[in-house]
Amino acid sequence: MKRNPVENVWRFIKKNPSGVLGMLLVLVTVTCALFAPLIAPHDPTAASLSDRLAPPSWADETGESEFILGADQLGRDLLSRIIHGASISLQVGFFGVLLAMVIGTVLGLLAGYFGKWLDDFIMRAADVQLAFPFILFAIVIMSVLGTGIWKIIILLGITYWVGFARLIRGQVISIKSLEYVEAAKAVGTPNLGIIVKHIFPNVLSSILVLATLFTAEFILLEASLTFLGLGVDPSIPSWGGMLSDSRNYISSAWWTATFPGFAIMLTVLGFNLLGDWLRDKLDPNIKV
Repeated sequence: MKRNPVENVWRFIKKNPSGVLGMLLVLVTVTCALFAPLIAPHDPTAASLSDRLAPPSWADETGESEFILGADQLGRDLLSRIIHGASISLQVGFFGVLLAMVIGTVLGLLAGYFGKWLDDFIMRAADVQLAFPFILFAIVIMSVLGTGIWKIIILLGITYWVGFARLIRGQVISIKSLEYVEAAKAVGTPNLGIIVKHIFPNVLSSILVLATLFTAEFILLEASLTFLGLGVDPSIPSWGGMLSDSRNYISSAWWTATFPGFAIMLTVLGFNLLGDWLRDKLDPNIKV
């Protein structure tokens, strides 16, 4: 007897509750990022000093506040700024991971497959990269290059390629000794063909899992850098910038820090849950 679609969906949710929760949190963030101008109730940059530090409408005893999550120190709507800030976080997360993934995957494939001096050179470069504390490295780079979203993306990409390279290298070393790879070599298949057709598809699942987990980390790092004044321009709505602006008003206007913090927490949680679920489904090394 065939189940109807509703039963199939419910069965999937019961079997994968954390994965579904992660998907929903990520979906909400992506929707806010893509449709921010349509969803946001106010202009995120419009200031109104008469509404300065207005409390959330549901917590305002006077009933005068029109802002669902309150207003910041310049009278700007927090909800609208949080919705628009999702775009900044996802851009950094997506493009930063994409850059790190491309660099790390290529170098990891080359190091693991060819080995010898190339492997030694790439892995020693990775060791040198890991020797620098990220915050110190970020402060030096951003002080020289200046702030900006694309500079953060480049910084994260050239810093976190090591994670992809080390993971892929280890898997390639074990895969290249398998029978089907040896058979491909025996029939004269070029090295590039072996890497693209026989090795890369077998490491793709691990790349996707690590990319999802790194996206969460990049969102957190972008907020941290912006909080320190080394990230996104203050004129652009961003979650880290909102936290930085609110640090002087935490005791008098708790909403200015609480809701941007919740946005970061829920988005990072969503990507981590999604990454854990993908790891359980795609990584053959942990399947029983």
